[in-house]
Amino acid sequence: MHLEIITPDKKVFAGEANAVTLPGTEGQFQVLNRHAPLVSTLGKGDVVVDTGAAKQTYIIDGGVVEVLNNKVLVLAEAVL
Repeated sequence: MHLEIITPDKKVFAGEANAVTLPGTEGQFQVLNRHAPLVSTLGKGDVVVDTGAAKQTYIIDGGVVEVLNNKVLVLAEAVL
């Protein structure tokens, strides 16, 4: 799936990922390839991106996520 992590200032990540773990306001959840459409608010916490070869972690300060047509768009308030 294609993943983008964007803040108001810059694009933090853009690329392919096998899985993304997100800090939802109601608890942590994971998005995998071909996930059902989803919109959710995000709290402060870790966004873990699994690209298959490596895992990268970004700490965000809240935001929203949209999952649609195997594309994941994370609009983060800030990356700490």
